[in-house]
Amino acid sequence: MEKGTVYIDSSYRLHYPEGATHMDGFPEDLREVAHDHWGNFPPQHPLISDLFGIAFFFLWLVSFFGNGCVIYVFLTSNKLRSPTNIFIVNLAFSDLCMMTTQGLPCVINAFVSDWWMWGATLCRVYACVGGIFGVASIMTMVVIGYDRYNVIVKGFKGTKITFGKAAIIILFVWIYAVLGCTPPFMGWGGYALEGLFLTCSYDFLNDDWNHKSYCLYAFFANFLIPLILVVFFYSQIFKAVVVHEAALKAQAKKMNVDSLRSNVDDGADSAEVKIAKVAITNVMLWVGIWSPYAIVCMISCFGNRALITPLVSQIPAFMAKIASCLNPVVFAVSHPKYREVLAEKCSCLGIGDKPKDDKMDETKMQTMKE
Repeated sequence: MEKGTVYIDSSYRLHYPEGATHMDGFPEDLREVAHDHWGNFPPQHPLISDLFGIAFFFLWLVSFFGNGCVIYVFLTSNKLRSPTNIFIVNLAFSDLCMMTTQGLPCVINAFVSDWWMWGATLCRVYACVGGIFGVASIMTMVVIGYDRYNVIVKGFKGTKITFGKAAIIILFVWIYAVLGCTPPFMGWGGYALEGLFLTCSYDFLNDDWNHKSYCLYAFFANFLIPLILVVFFYSQIFKAVVVHEAALKAQAKKMNVDSLRSNVDDGADSAEVKIAKVAITNVMLWVGIWSPYAIVCMISCFGNRALITPLVSQIPAFMAKIASCLNPVVFAVSHPKYREVLAEKCSCLGIGDKPKDDKMDETKMQTMKE
């Protein structure tokens, strides 16, 4: 073993000489997409890259089968082929594309090279493509929130969504995503390697205002404003359902009955609880997955950069990709008709409502026997 080299001992501990940095031996042809900030940190344990490669592979598998099922079920079932359900299909499509274009190159890179192996130009293309699919997914979730708000809160006063209107909305979502992510190729902002040199994203470490202003735009246009809209839509939905249920209970009390609803399962959650679960799940999923990445970008631009280590920059970016796996569960599996059709087409998955025990019928049968 040569003196001064980096190596791992039999206990998988990393050893390196004093003064060694994370950018030692970094390829010169990638310097244009790598910030000198990463040279302030010691060499990172090579097994970390392997772990990210394995994690990205499993995320891609889950995303592929989850979103693939959503697309297949919604497009092949007549009962699910409605204008508003196209939004869910679009979300599944963008999530599937995001994880395929972002996950698989990272998996290959993690086990083949210590650095980004595809060149500086493809680094920028990779980041741009990931941004387009990520923004398309975010804006589609906003559209789904608006659609539910339009149906539940506005009711008959709401705008009726036809196939034509749904297509125009989806087209607008993709135009918005493309226009918002291509400015770095036109001179505004930039894309660069992230901390572990496995993936590329926004260049949030450049000091000039050109790059900072673009990151600020992305923070507001692709995170904060969509988050505010989603919170507004689901809070109004929850409020409307609470008011409606209160009115039903008041009317039932006047009529001296337990409930105005027929075939009500006493053990089932009330409408308020169900809507609250959906609303809280959607909002918390958004905050939990996208906030860490947005915070890292803002700290890198305007805060204490010493806090942004290679691993700290990589983990939030990885968490953002988890959205592509969870969205099919939140937006599709929670759809009753989707579960019903999925149980028919893919019965091996064991998804579907279990048959309820009819205690009344059992009591009647017992009485008849006696």
